[in-house]
Amino acid sequence: MVARLVHSADFERLRATRPWARSEHFAVHHLPTRPFERRGSDGRPAPENLSTSLDHKSDSSVDKSADAHWLGCVLPKRLARRAVTRNLLRRQIRAAMARHEGELAPGLWVVRLRATFARTDYPSAASQALRLVVRGELDALLAAGAARAAARARST
Repeated sequence: MVARLVHSADFERLRATRPWARSEHFAVHHLPTRPFERRGSDGRPAPENLSTSLDHKSDSSVDKSADAHWLGCVLPKRLARRAVTRNLLRRQIRAAMARHEGELAPGLWVVRLRATFARTDYPSAASQALRLVVRGELDALLAAGAARAAARARST
């Protein structure tokens, strides 16, 4: 399962890196680290971040989170003016990440919209044509990036 990035510190760290992969409309950033954890004044994790509290009932251990994926989406209003389009893109990004989760390295991921989709080509904000184009571009982007990362890992 892909978790969501919520802290601005994580987004800032990822945006400071070079894009992991790019396509015509999207850029993907990756860091093989864990997300930012809010800490209390004593330096220990804040209580809401602890998975060992007495009222927390879960079968997942803390050790399993080391190989998890955290995803954030950056969809500026200046590139996707309508909320319905931004929501469609957000859903497509999450679905593509879930489809390619097994191929991708664990860590923090941000998918950023870097160019607008032409309104003349996709007049409806949530058209089936736009949905198919976005899905195809994201799948190609993540698959190519994963193949490149796997080749780089084999060569080292």
